[in-house]
Amino acid sequence: TGPLKDMNISVQEGGDARILHQFMLEPPAVSFRMSGEKAGIIDIDPKTGMLYINGSLDWETKAVHKLQVESLDENGNIVKGPYAVTIYVEDINDNPPEFDQIKYTGVVRQNSRPGKPFIYVHATDRDDPTTPHAQLTYSILHHFPNPYSEMLFQIDSATGAISPSRTGSYYLDPQKQDSFTLLVSVKDMAGLTTNAFTSSVDVIITVKESLWKAPPTIYIQENSTQVHPVNISKVQSNEPDVIYDIFEKENLPRFPFSISQNGDIYVTEPLDREEKDTYTFFVVSKDNTGELVDKPLQIHIIVEDINDNPPVCQQALTVVEVQENESGGSNIGTVFATDMDEEDTLNSRVRFKIQSQDPEVPSNNLFYIQQDTGNLHLAGRSLSKLYSSKYSLKVLVTDEVFETICDVEVHVIDINDQIPIFEKSDYHNVTVSENIPVGTVILEIQATDGDEPATGSSLIIYQVKEGDPNNTFIIETDSETNRGFFRINKALDFETMPVYNLVINATNPEPLVESVQYNSSSLTLFKVFVTNVDEPPVFLKSVYKTEVSEDIPVNTLVMTVEAYDPEGESVRVLKIVLKEVQGKYTQYLACGKILFLQNSYLLIEGGAQKSKTHLILHLRDVNDNRPYLATDYPAFFCHPVSGGERTLIQATDADKQWYYSKFTFSLADDTNARKNWEISKANATHAYLSPKHSNFEEKVYNVPIILNDNGDPPMENKVNLKVSICKCSSEKSCF
Repeated sequence: TGPLKDMNISVQEGGDARILHQFMLEPPAVSFRMSGEKAGIIDIDPKTGMLYINGSLDWETKAVHKLQVESLDENGNIVKGPYAVTIYVEDINDNPPEFDQIKYTGVVRQNSRPGKPFIYVHATDRDDPTTPHAQLTYSILHHFPNPYSEMLFQIDSATGAISPSRTGSYYLDPQKQDSFTLLVSVKDMAGLTTNAFTSSVDVIITVKESLWKAPPTIYIQENSTQVHPVNISKVQSNEPDVIYDIFEKENLPRFPFSISQNGDIYVTEPLDREEKDTYTFFVVSKDNTGELVDKPLQIHIIVEDINDNPPVCQQALTVVEVQENESGGSNIGTVFATDMDEEDTLNSRVRFKIQSQDPEVPSNNLFYIQQDTGNLHLAGRSLSKLYSSKYSLKVLVTDEVFETICDVEVHVIDINDQIPIFEKSDYHNVTVSENIPVGTVILEIQATDGDEPATGSSLIIYQVKEGDPNNTFIIETDSETNRGFFRINKALDFETMPVYNLVINATNPEPLVESVQYNSSSLTLFKVFVTNVDEPPVFLKSVYKTEVSEDIPVNTLVMTVEAYDPEGESVRVLKIVLKEVQGKYTQYLACGKILFLQNSYLLIEGGAQKSKTHLILHLRDVNDNRPYLATDYPAFFCHPVSGGERTLIQATDADKQWYYSKFTFSLADDTNARKNWEISKANATHAYLSPKHSNFEEKVYNVPIILNDNGDPPMENKVNLKVSICKCSSEKSCF
C-alpha cells in the first residue's frame, strides 16, 4: 500500500489472478481511475485502490505494460495524477529452443582440416535472451553409422558450427562411407541444469572426394612458342579464400613455374628438355596467418621432346682401312652419329646414306652403308691400289627434320701376309715387390712386321696370352715404333700369386691372308717374381657411414669397423664408441684405444703399419635449441602513446627450420607485463606487440615474453624484449 505516485512493478509471467498494489485515498479524493495498456486483465478497484491482475501475463506477448492512474473527487474531477505505473513482466523458462530448419544437409570434403566448419545449425528460444532461459548450447548426441570409437564430427557448443574432428579428417572417405546422419541436440539454460528444455534435429552429411589432390603427371612440350605464362594445371583447396604457394624441391637457379591465387599453375617460360627433362615441386595452401591448410601436394612435370636437334657426327673424319684382298660384302667400319633428342624416339632416330664417292673408279658404287646402323660395307668387289689408295665418302645422316654430312676416308692398304716376329723368344724374368705402384713399366718388348708401314697390317698388338687370368698386367704399343711397354695393371699380392709364368703374343688388327697363320715366332716368354712386404691392415670398407641423433649419449656404440691383415693375421673388430665431442675434434674409444676423428679419417695402427679409412657420421637434428627473438631492429613506440600502435617481433632458433615451422608467443605471468602489453599472432614466425593503454612514461621497458617452438619435444624460452617509449622525429623514429 501507499499514496498515489509513479511506480514500477515487476510481475512474473504466468500464474493466476493477483493483487499487485493498493493506492490509499487522500481527501478530497473518493475514487481512482486507470487507463493505458491493460491487456484486458489489468485493472484497479475505484473505491479501494486495489491494482490487480485478473489472469496470466505473458512475457513473450508483451514484456512491459504502461498505465496511468489518477484520483477523483465526488464530482469526478482529478485530484492527483495522472501518475505513470509501469508493469514489467519477468520471463520464466517456458519455451523450448527450436531449430530454424526441420532437417539440415551439408557437404564435407575428404581430408578437410579438423575444426574447419562446413555447416552451421541454428536454434532460437522465445524466452528472454538476457537470461539463461534463452542461452543455448549445442552438442552431437550420435552419428549414424559410427564405425570408429571416436566421433568423426564435432560441433561448437556456442555457435553450432559443425566440423570434422581430427579422427574424421583422417578417416572420412566417400569410397567407404559417403553419408552420415548426425543427431544434434540444443539445450537452453546454457545446458547447466537438468531442468533445461531440449530439442534435436537430424543433420544429413554427404562426404565427397577431396578437391585438394595432385594432378596427374603434367607433360609440357619443350621450346613452346606460346605466349608465356601458360596455364598447365590447377589445384583447389577444400577451403575457400586460401593462399596458394609453390615450395621448390630442388634449388634451381631459375624456377620456371608459378601459381595464381585461384590455384592455376603456370609455366613461365619455354622449357628445354636437353637442359632438364623433369621437374618436381610442392604446392601448399595457407590461411591468412601463414598456417598450412592442407598437406603439400607433389607436382611432377615431364618435358616432352620435339625434334629440335640435328644429327652430329661423332668424329669430324672417320678413317677406315681395307686390305686389297678384302672380299665383297665385308664390313669395313662404322660411321657413328648421335642426336640429342629423346633417346629411343623417332626424333633421335638417324639414317645413313652415301651421298658421294671420290674418285668414282673403277665404279661409283664401290661401297654401301646400312641405313639404320651406319655399318659400312664393300659393295661387291675387292679394292685395288692400282685404281686408288684412298676414297673420300660423303655420308648423309638424317633424322625426320634435319640432315648432316659425315666425312669418311677409306684407305686401301697392302694385304697382311707378314706376321709379327719377336726379337727374343724369352725375356727371362724380373723380380718386383708386391707394393709396386700400379702403372709401373717393368719390361719393354719388341717385335717387327714386314707389311706396309703405318697400316693395320703392320701395327702390332701385344697381349698376355697365358698366365694372367685376372689381367694383372697390360701391354701398351707405341704405334710408331711398335715397341711394347709391359705395365702393372692391378695391385700385386704375394700371398695370392707369388710367381707369374707368362706367354705373350703379337698380332695385327687386320686379318692375315688365308695362306698365312701366326706361329711361335709371334710368341715370347716372361716370368715375374713377386716379393713379400709387411703390408698395413686393410679395412673391409673404404667408407663407413652411419647416422645418429645429435643428442646421442656419451659411451653409445655408433658403429663396428672391421679390418684384416693381408699377411694372414686374425681379423680385428673395432667397436667405435662416442667418448667426447669438443670443438672440431670428436673423440672415440675403440678396443681400449683412444682414437680421434679429424677431417673424417679414422686412423688405426697395426704393428709397424698404419691404415686409414673414411668415417662419416651424419647427425640428425633434434629439437634441442630454445627459441629466441630474431628481431634485428629496436622495438619502440612514440611518446605519447595514442593507441592502436603495434610492433612486429620475430622468433627463430638454431634447429633445422622447415617450411612449416611455427612459434607461439605469450606474455610471461607478470602482473605489470599483462597490465601494460598484449601479444597477437601475425603468422607462424612473427607476432605483434601492442601497448594496452596510453599511460606510459618515457623510458625503456623490459617486456618478458615466453617463446615456444612447438617442436618434438617442445622447447620454451623466456626472453626480455627491451621496448623504448620515446619522443619521435617527424619520420616516426626515436630521437
